[in-house]
Amino acid sequence: MLGFIGIGIMGKPMVRNLLRHGYTVTVFDINEEAVREMAAEGAVPAHSPKEAAQHSDVIFTMLPNSEHVKSVVLGADGIIEGAKRGTIFVDMSSISPVVSKELAETLVNYDIDMLDAPVSGGEPKAIDGTLSIMVGGKEEVFQKVKPILQCMGKDIILVGGNGAGTTAKLANQIMVNVNIAAMSEAVMLAAKAGIDIEKMYQAVRGGLAGSAVLDAKVPLILKRNFKPGGRIDINLKDLMNVVEAAHSIGVPVPLTSQVLEMFYALKVDGKEGLDHAALIQYYEKLANFNVTQTANV
Repeated sequence: MLGFIGIGIMGKPMVRNLLRHGYTVTVFDINEEAVREMAAEGAVPAHSPKEAAQHSDVIFTMLPNSEHVKSVVLGADGIIEGAKRGTIFVDMSSISPVVSKELAETLVNYDIDMLDAPVSGGEPKAIDGTLSIMVGGKEEVFQKVKPILQCMGKDIILVGGNGAGTTAKLANQIMVNVNIAAMSEAVMLAAKAGIDIEKMYQAVRGGLAGSAVLDAKVPLILKRNFKPGGRIDINLKDLMNVVEAAHSIGVPVPLTSQVLEMFYALKVDGKEGLDHAALIQYYEKLANFNVTQTANV
């Protein structure tokens, strides 16, 4: 029996994939409508993390930030109040490696093993069950849980001990978000110079500039579709964790810091709920030019 806490943009399709593979999944979220929706699709509703844990041998969380995870695990009616000894806790959220390690050390006292297993791929890969999953924890615990993770992901790698998965996710977030910013800068240059962006995209995607980010985000920009797959506020939180972790071990992150400032500017403009492809709007505001316009050159 599985538990799953946090059934939002990412958690909901992940639960659906677990149900599709025949698992019994007990779900909890503060959004009661989301719980009812999943119950209608075959999940077992719970009224608290404690109740979800009581019915689970393996319990997953997919939550916005470190404080949410700590509250769900250690707070009143939390996982530790309901989980039996021998339970495995898998946190798939993108949080601070420091918090991941602290939680793992705390849960050992309750005979609960923890894996940190953040994901990459956004909502589309959550839906089709092909997420990349970066795992930190013990090898023997990972092997027990791997068949379940394979219902939600494709590339599933044990990176190292507790905290290694969340650290790998921070590295991933640097590459993704700095890439999106660079792509947006290039698109703005081309658009204002009067180049057809679709043709430019087709011209460069087969070369060294080609990337999964380019293929995922340029079509969204061209369609002006900024419905969130990876929200700006969530990525802003991730980059804050990057800067904090990097500074704690003496690693300079100038590019990450600059993109973090871009996200802050977009948040101030009320765009925090948009997909991070909306970084193009940061450049549009500075250049006073919308990429769908025709430039006068």
